[in-house]
Amino acid sequence: MTADELDRERLAAWLVDQSLLDRPEALVVAPISGGNQNIVARLGDGTRRMILRRPPGVVPDGRNAAMEREFRLLTALEGTDVPHATPLALCTDHDVLGATFYVMSEVDGWSPAASMSWPEPFAPEHGLAPRRRLSLELVRGLATLSAVDWQARGLTGFGRPDGFHERQVGRWTAHWDRFRFRDIPGLAEAGGWLRENVPSRWSPGIMHGDYSFLNVMFRHGPEPELAAIVDWEMATVGDPVLDLAWLMRQWPARAEDVHSRYVDYTGMPLRDEMVDIYRELTGNPLDHYRYYQVLANFKLAIVLEGGYARYLKGEVTNPKVAHYNDSILDAGRIAAELVAGA
Repeated sequence: MTADELDRERLAAWLVDQSLLDRPEALVVAPISGGNQNIVARLGDGTRRMILRRPPGVVPDGRNAAMEREFRLLTALEGTDVPHATPLALCTDHDVLGATFYVMSEVDGWSPAASMSWPEPFAPEHGLAPRRRLSLELVRGLATLSAVDWQARGLTGFGRPDGFHERQVGRWTAHWDRFRFRDIPGLAEAGGWLRENVPSRWSPGIMHGDYSFLNVMFRHGPEPELAAIVDWEMATVGDPVLDLAWLMRQWPARAEDVHSRYVDYTGMPLRDEMVDIYRELTGNPLDHYRYYQVLANFKLAIVLEGGYARYLKGEVTNPKVAHYNDSILDAGRIAAELVAGA
């Protein structure tokens, strides 16, 4: 199923019932994405613009519940300083579109993931100072998220912070076992080391789970300002420092590495400075930070291996997944090097 195949008549009737649409015949549906992950579409009636998120046509186990979790989190973020899309309505009646889905406000901004070239003044040719400020805004968003009082926002039970780190190796190894077809060099050493080096002190908070330039939007205009953090499907209550390590795993440590196939980091602070900025913004001393770096690479290798295994079996056709192999092996190698103290 794609966004074009959504039952527009039933969707329009539901939107009218939710007071999100005045006239069913006015509904316009414009696909944004749809396929292996989620179906995302822009909804409108000429005056109001909204975004719909639904699982893919063949709904994987747990994905309907994941939609409810995303909506719950967005609702909890209302009234906080975390930039996010406003949640409008959740539908758990599968007679409407065949799965759980929700509708949120459309964010007026630009996406680094969707932009072939970043707008002025953030492209490298327009100067480096704005690009530095853009990266500072990115890390500020992460620090702001980590500061949210998740219990006061009604997120008790959203995650399981007790024993969070003790579960990580077992959780991701069990996930790997579902599709394992080979050993990944470095992961055995990393897993053993992680079990022996669990942080003794840390503060639970909201984790995005996949925080990067690819999952944020910035406001239009010359001043860098986050418009929204997006794609919350991996969010939980856990250790926010893991979000930082996840963001930093691709961030260049040396000036000669600023050109990446994902993002051109020209003009942005290097990795150590970004970590220092996060430390200053949060007041978190980042004790045992090497543990988080190892865990981020351990997790990344397994997450990507799942997609790569599905690609090799013909279950995924996205050509980008064919290139995961190098990233998987790099993550295992880096994890092992970090364990060795490199």
